Amino acid sequence: MAGERVATKTIAENRKAFHDYFVEESMEAGIELCGTEVKSLRKGAVNLKDAWCSVEKGEMFIKGMHISPYEQGNIFNRDPLRVRRLLMHRREIMRWYGLLKQQQGLTLIPLSLYFKGSRVKVQVGLCRGKKLYDKREDAARREMKREAERALRQKI
Repeated sequence: MAGERVATKTIAENRKAFHDYFVEESMEAGIELCGTEVKSLRKGAVNLKDAWCSVEKGEMFIKGMHISPYEQGNIFNRDPLRVRRLLMHRREIMRWYGLLKQQQGLTLIPLSLYFKGSRVKVQVGLCRGKKLYDKREDAARREMKREAERALRQKI
């Protein structure tokens, strides 16, 4: 098992998070799901846009993540917006909880959802909110980079 590569397949990315927040730090976490939710994820029926994470009683939960009900799931389907537990080591959760309480303006946001082998993983980021001028600065930087690439292509 040591040194073995595990294939990853991205299910969904939270692009809005990168637009609205600076990602200070990120970490991989497992997620507790039901069978029909996993089948729905394989179809890509998930929305991370309004999702966030919270720490309660030493456990981390993801809230606001919408997993559409599986069509063939009938009575086994769960609530699409139910609170799901994230699987992380307690010391990692408590370290992030300490940073959240210590520094104002930090929040936990799910950045992406992906399959790692047969397991579903969530990339959770410790994020700081962007101000409007930060967003404008990022947009200007992207535009300058795009123009430079365009100029290089025209010269060649």
